[in-house]
Amino acid sequence: MNSVHYVRGSCNDLAISESLEWLVTNGIGGYASGTVANLLTRRYHGLLVAALKPPLGRVLMISKFDDTVECDGRVYPIYSNRWADVLVEPNGYRHIENFTKEGTVPVWTYSFGSSQLEKRIWMQPGKNTTYVNYKVTRAFSPMTLVIRAMVNYRDIHGETHSGDWQMQVRRVPRGIKVVAFEGAVPFYIFNDREAITLEHHWYRNFSLNMEPYHGAPAMEDHLNIGAFRVTLQPGESVTFVLSTELTENLNGETALAERRDYEEKLLALAPGLPPALVLAADQFVVKRGAAPDAESWSILAGYHWLQDWSRDTLISLPGILLATGRFAIAKNILLNFSQYVSEGMLPNHLPQGDETPLYQSVDVTLWYFEAVKAYFTATADIDLLRELFPLLAEIVAWFERGTRFQIHIDPLDGLLFAGEIGIPLTWMDSKSGNWGVTPRTGKPVEINALWYNALRTMAEFAKELGLPAEHYSAQAKQVRTGFSRFWNAKTGYCFDVIDTPTGDDPSLRPNQLLAVSLSHSLLKKEQQKAVLDICIRRLLTPFGLRSLSPDDPGFIAHYNGDTYHPDSAYHQGTVWAWLIGPFISAYLKLYKDPAGARSFLEPLMDHLYSRGVGSISEIFDGDAPYTPRGCIAQAWSVAELLRVWREIDATKPNPHGI
Repeated sequence: MNSVHYVRGSCNDLAISESLEWLVTNGIGGYASGTVANLLTRRYHGLLVAALKPPLGRVLMISKFDDTVECDGRVYPIYSNRWADVLVEPNGYRHIENFTKEGTVPVWTYSFGSSQLEKRIWMQPGKNTTYVNYKVTRAFSPMTLVIRAMVNYRDIHGETHSGDWQMQVRRVPRGIKVVAFEGAVPFYIFNDREAITLEHHWYRNFSLNMEPYHGAPAMEDHLNIGAFRVTLQPGESVTFVLSTELTENLNGETALAERRDYEEKLLALAPGLPPALVLAADQFVVKRGAAPDAESWSILAGYHWLQDWSRDTLISLPGILLATGRFAIAKNILLNFSQYVSEGMLPNHLPQGDETPLYQSVDVTLWYFEAVKAYFTATADIDLLRELFPLLAEIVAWFERGTRFQIHIDPLDGLLFAGEIGIPLTWMDSKSGNWGVTPRTGKPVEINALWYNALRTMAEFAKELGLPAEHYSAQAKQVRTGFSRFWNAKTGYCFDVIDTPTGDDPSLRPNQLLAVSLSHSLLKKEQQKAVLDICIRRLLTPFGLRSLSPDDPGFIAHYNGDTYHPDSAYHQGTVWAWLIGPFISAYLKLYKDPAGARSFLEPLMDHLYSRGVGSISEIFDGDAPYTPRGCIAQAWSVAELLRVWREIDATKPNPHGI
């Protein structure tokens, strides 16, 4: 399954190796992540980030290992640190011979003269447990490892300035137990040897050079709690187990075999798909709740910092779960969502415990219809359809009579109106303070495309169940007639929003693609082609579609700077990878050209081997070179590639060509 391989030239170049980030996950929201250079660049990096309230409550517990090799009479640090004076010391990345991935498992090979050492990191599914394994693969004399463990205890979004913080550190059989403060969840570092020296020394002013880019502080302290000293003979290995569990499997070979078996089973469910995408998809699939037998699933929106947002979950479900053959989890998610419908709306995210749900989006519920339809198409599960149909009918009724935030059907044209000034309700929902950057109050184009498709879907479902469908068909017919108002004859494409407080919005955005890509289009064939053509000419980039045309005076080419600037740029020109999905679907619908469609995916497939190695970024700058930004791994970015990969495979070429 090796699909990623970086040789010494790349690994020894700090600018490259610190820009390449690896990620391993545990299926309950916890993760381990860092850079190929083994240099911390984000507050979100760590060897054990535990999800204490799965899939959230994520706490950085073990930050990194400062690992050193002694062999042939010399000492070789294989770690790197950047300090407040911007000095990088030591330069352990210089000893990396190559970096590769075995499935999702990152593997470093270090060379020291005639000797070589391999290092692997993975997590145990369902547990806040990370494994770090070292193996001497070539040596002519014993090799000694000295590993200092750096720990912390904070929310992933926080920062630590140590002051006089004293953690409780003590020995346990084959390891160390750490209690950060009274009431904190204990965590452990085990190994299958007993050579441990306890320490308690704060290392201050690690410099995290990615944080200022987000407008966040760049300095952090981490605590060294001890040194492990292990001597290995040629061919021997040692495994360190980092966990919130007191009892764990310390056998690295069996633990790694279990991880490999888990990934092989995932790949067996998804024949014909790129293995890297299938494994990337799994990293977002998480259980909710702490019970080991919990049957509540969700999809995390992205790593390192996003939670399981409802919109992201429902857009991602067809690609992350249905394309990969994980139908039972998809059904579980659809049923979970059905419990939280209120006044025809689904919450922004499913609540945890006593948390009050927030209902502040118009499209989440409409994406639910699309997810149910995709599931039924894939499974023909008539029992679930019969169970959910009354709820779907109730949602339609609420939209017809009106619900929160002026979400209602305009009786004059059948179109869906949504929004109050300053409250963004669509996927373009960024805010800066009280300022909604793209509020889109009125009748947004993609919302009405989704509404039309929901009505058509309800008519189809009703017929499937032997129920009356006339009402839904009549509503859909009115929407189709009213949708003609979106066509802007002056520009030759759709208005983005009509009936806004200031009139119709002619901004060229990719939202209109949904009026082409969804199963039931609202546009004439020549209008569909015009929409696709303008999106190709003004919005398409190698990594997705711009959120706003570069010709627009509001276009922002680069997503960087303090909090205000990223929020203001988020949907004002920034490229979104997930939008390649609707684009490909529209292209296939119009041209029946699978080879051409596949060619549009090639840059994103190449992107799997950069930045978040093995996954797809959230966003990219709006201008070349389209630098990746945002999350290093985003669910709907991966999901849409998987969904349209299946769609491309199922499309028969048009023998007459374009």
